[in-house]
Amino acid sequence: MIKTLFGRLTVAGLAFCAALASLPSSAQSVNWPTKPVKFVVPFPPGGSVDPLARLIAVKLSESMGQQFIIENKPGASGSIGTAYVAKSAPDGYNFVFVFDTHAVNPTLLPMTFDTVKDLAPVMLIGTAPMAIATNPSKPYKTFADVIAAAKAKPDTVTYGSIGNGSLGHLTMTLLQHAGGFSIVHVPYKGGGPMTQDALGGQVDLAVGSVAVLAPQIRSGKLRAVAVTGNKRSHSMPDVPALSEQGFSGFSALAWWGVFAPSGTPKPILDKFHAELVKALNQPDLRKTLTEQLGMDLVVSTPDGLQKFLVGEIDRWGKVVRENNIRAD
Repeated sequence: MIKTLFGRLTVAGLAFCAALASLPSSAQSVNWPTKPVKFVVPFPPGGSVDPLARLIAVKLSESMGQQFIIENKPGASGSIGTAYVAKSAPDGYNFVFVFDTHAVNPTLLPMTFDTVKDLAPVMLIGTAPMAIATNPSKPYKTFADVIAAAKAKPDTVTYGSIGNGSLGHLTMTLLQHAGGFSIVHVPYKGGGPMTQDALGGQVDLAVGSVAVLAPQIRSGKLRAVAVTGNKRSHSMPDVPALSEQGFSGFSALAWWGVFAPSGTPKPILDKFHAELVKALNQPDLRKTLTEQLGMDLVVSTPDGLQKFLVGEIDRWGKVVRENNIRAD
């Protein structure tokens, strides 16, 4: 009887051990991270994605006692660095911070990964409207002034964006269709060169994120004629939204999100998401992101990010296809 009972206990113990061995993801997630975690930024240093990732990396390194390292892998509107993460081991040690180009690239560029299927959503961190600005020497005080000038002399007013297929380019394309006017697109390789030409008056208008243009607007070196959200930006409360200027309900937002390789264990993703929420609830970080980057924090669930992404891909993909827009 004792032998039989002992045998049963031994078998049960072995079965329990086997069950534990079959759950590596759960076991790993409890101790994650046990080595440095890589945050891939698919853009050069500067801009808005790089400082966002670095600010969060510092907070997580402090709270989790492990290094969070930034690695810049720029190129092809962010798709090169994002492809690197999509093809990385799904072990919780590679994440990518993306910008709004992430939703345009699938339609605009030849892709080596599936944007929806090969990446696991973590969080939509925040959104921000773009600003449409001009040199104060130009005659445009409102966006209605821009439309009037463009209708009076079609294809003479120029605007700069950060490149063909950028959100600024696509937004202005939509506005021209809706408003029945025509202006000339001047694509740049980034926000820096675009802003410099706007400051010098070489281009009539500049369309870029609030983060890029706000310093020049606050200093009076540029004048904002509109923001592209459906409401005014908290960082530019005196600048009317396009929805107030004849484009009711119109909204086009820059956005920032975090993804992991598809297949990353859910317990790891859950823990990472919870730590991001803690970091983004810290007053000093919230102040920096809202005041310096002009961001409206969202701090979404993973499902919230995925639904948002699919909607953005559908919306901007349609604009790219219908207007035969090509990459630079």
